[in-house]
Amino acid sequence: MKPSATLLCLLTSAVFTTAAFADEAPVKKSGDILVNQAGMTLYTFDKDMAGSGKSACNDACAGIWPPLMAAGNANASGDYSIISRDDGSKQWAVKGKPVYLFSKDKQAGDRAGDNFKDVWHVIKN
Repeated sequence: MKPSATLLCLLTSAVFTTAAFADEAPVKKSGDILVNQAGMTLYTFDKDMAGSGKSACNDACAGIWPPLMAAGNANASGDYSIISRDDGSKQWAVKGKPVYLFSKDKQAGDRAGDNFKDVWHVIKN
């Protein structure tokens, strides 16, 4: 049985839509900092070692500083990479450093976590 032209077009469209979604940048620029796709400020943690592929913020820490999670079909490139967290989930990293949100930031543009305890910092672009 030959697939119809309509079915082939739909399948091709689905493949390209999925690929485009997977390749969407995990962050974007907002002024002088990086934010997630919802415009929420992104942070790095001084206790994370760039390039280690590990996060030093787990358990209760991750409740306050939620990791910027990567979808299973996400593709890293350029300055962006993906690390495996202790629980097996995937997290985005920028220039080798894991990326986080701050639970006390309530709306796009908030930067309440910048320089928190001198170890959390907004990501400058």
